[in-house]
Amino acid sequence: MSEIIELSKEIFSRFGTVKRARNCFLYTAKSVRLTDLYQQGGRAILGWGGSVFTVFKNVLERGITGTYFTDFSSPNGKEKSQLSRAVSDLFGDSRTDFTFSSKQAALEAAISVSAQSTSVYRPWNPQSVDWRSVDCIVFEPTLPWTNDIFVLAVKESLSENLSFKNESFLSSPLCAAVTRSVYDLIKALQEREEKHWFIYDQIITKYWERKGPYLFPKVPESKYADFVLHCLECNLVISPDYNQPSIVPFGADKGNFSKLKNNPFD
Repeated sequence: MSEIIELSKEIFSRFGTVKRARNCFLYTAKSVRLTDLYQQGGRAILGWGGSVFTVFKNVLERGITGTYFTDFSSPNGKEKSQLSRAVSDLFGDSRTDFTFSSKQAALEAAISVSAQSTSVYRPWNPQSVDWRSVDCIVFEPTLPWTNDIFVLAVKESLSENLSFKNESFLSSPLCAAVTRSVYDLIKALQEREEKHWFIYDQIITKYWERKGPYLFPKVPESKYADFVLHCLECNLVISPDYNQPSIVPFGADKGNFSKLKNNPFD
């Protein structure tokens, strides 16, 4: 978290506040457009904005924001929630969703159900996995402002009468937005593929090893902090955490990397 705060300070000191965000771009107070390769650690991999915010706003206006069950969230085992249906569609079999405020809590819950068959899901993971065979799947919603929401998808046959002491309750507007983000991800998985990412390889492979859309730094860890700042001077926002991959900016073009190409990092 400290790296993210420091990156935010560096952006502000150079470009002022971020006034608007759209797709893979951040628009700043000094009228400089930054290309976002950090993408909120993957939460914004589908871009900033979109239908999820419209859904959130529409449900919020209904006033159903309390801690009770609605059409968007329902008691496990009684009626399948919209989020559970979305998660089932994502992984190709019948699932029940549980939400947690930390990845550790979600993983601990998953392991308590099936220690031998628990995995963390990352969209466009280059490794081939039949997710229908995995009992418990933990994933982060592709929703930029939900850094404290983690979803555990448990096979329905294992989820009857399950409850976890650290489970979180999502208000209806937020649950609806998370649900929409899952459907948006399903759509994007059908549209985005290798041809959308390799077009940047001529520029980026000097600095990163690309696996699908994910960029793992070749720059030594000892020089990585300087590389982050160098990229920022080139109007590129990359992951401030050496162990958190950057992401190819879907919707950008080669011109967005021209400053880095013309001003290489040594």
